Amino acid sequence: MASRKQISRKSLASMRKLTKRVVEDLKPSKVGVEGSDLFEWDLELKGFGVRVSPQGLKSFIVQYRMPSGRNRRTVIGRFGLMTVEQARIEAHERLVAVSKGIDPAEETASARGTMTIAEICDWYLREAEEGRILGRRNRPIKASTLAMDRSRIDTHVKPLIGTKQVRGLKLGDVEGMQADIARGKTAKVRAGNRGGATTGGEGVAARTISTLHATLEHAVRLGLIEANPARGVRRLASTPKERRLSTSEISALGRAMAELPEDGEHANGLAAIRLLLLTGFRRLEGLGLQRSWFDREARCIRFPDTKSGAQVRVIGKAACDLIEALPSRKGSPYVFPADWGDGHFIGVVRVLDRVCARAEIDGVTPHVLRHTYASVAGDLGFSELTIAALLGHAARGVTQRYVHIDEALRVGADRVAGEIAKLLDGGGSKDRRPYDPRKQPTVGPGLAREARHLGGSSASAQIKDRLERRSWFAKEMPS
Repeated sequence: MASRKQISRKSLASMRKLTKRVVEDLKPSKVGVEGSDLFEWDLELKGFGVRVSPQGLKSFIVQYRMPSGRNRRTVIGRFGLMTVEQARIEAHERLVAVSKGIDPAEETASARGTMTIAEICDWYLREAEEGRILGRRNRPIKASTLAMDRSRIDTHVKPLIGTKQVRGLKLGDVEGMQADIARGKTAKVRAGNRGGATTGGEGVAARTISTLHATLEHAVRLGLIEANPARGVRRLASTPKERRLSTSEISALGRAMAELPEDGEHANGLAAIRLLLLTGFRRLEGLGLQRSWFDREARCIRFPDTKSGAQVRVIGKAACDLIEALPSRKGSPYVFPADWGDGHFIGVVRVLDRVCARAEIDGVTPHVLRHTYASVAGDLGFSELTIAALLGHAARGVTQRYVHIDEALRVGADRVAGEIAKLLDGGGSKDRRPYDPRKQPTVGPGLAREARHLGGSSASAQIKDRLERRSWFAKEMPS
């Protein structure tokens, strides 16, 4: 809970007494996507406030700290269904209870059977974010996992069954929700220039059911509810995706990547696509790669955390050469720094779409590049055990746990990366030079398109910044 930060947004001088007029005048926050609720706190009764959701829904809340030091926040009621003064009286009563050591949130939850699915989901997210719910390997649930859970809950679960009470939820309701998601009932197009589209489909539906089932299981285990109404649900069996790039498609991709720099295509994006192909890394493993994790001598990446925990991942010589050749940026730990800000580059999907459009290839995602790496390894005759080790799959047996970095893995990584690099670079064709990040142009026709897209008074500054970042490839590399 970010209560202290939220309260500190308003100094005491700018706080005011909540009245009907004040609450009516509050508008939704336009800052960010996650955590974009607006909070307005009352000047007279500390802890009493109103929350405005991004959709404009206004709810009275009370925030307090228990003697144990635990911060809590509960909803009193919705503005419009109760007045400000009614909410103030209720908030005062709850704060008095807190002073006596009584937790109003627990008192409210005493009527367990009346809790809704939305309330259970909110409880799960709150408890998991504070590290009080353990996930795989009896460790706190990762922030990235919670972000996906929150997205599925907010996008699919709450709109479809959020208002249903847990005690009245039937297995048919859960499987009906799954069918609705699969049909695209909750799908939405991408809004604006940032963020992704909300999709449906069998895979999304099955993963959402898994999130709901796990949430309710946690609630049962910790005594919040008596039974899991989703227990026994039949999840949709999605069709496995077997898309991989053929050798001719890899070559076509390489040709397009060689041509697009002249059009001003993003150099970081092109290099990231190449690295994903040469290593089989997951998308965020590649984009979030930090230079301090790279061990050239051992020819590996020492990931502090992945989907399967901390890992040492062997990579081939072609991938090592690429990482070493990519210029670093002062102050950034990332191999692929963002164009602005302190984070890493994230726009590889759109760059890949443009590369595939030039190459006239359909159905390619970053995960297809990972499938392609595994398929090339299989074509070269490597065993499933070796391929699993190269990809960083979680160990499933006693034998696999004994597979460490050895010369056989290095040879495998070298051969796979070398084969893919040869295909990307035209297989030694005289009309195509091997990839060299130092040869990527700093300016191209695409820059004019970018300037038109950015527009406004800030465009020139952002374009200048982008030019400076691209110029690393020309200025910082030794000749």
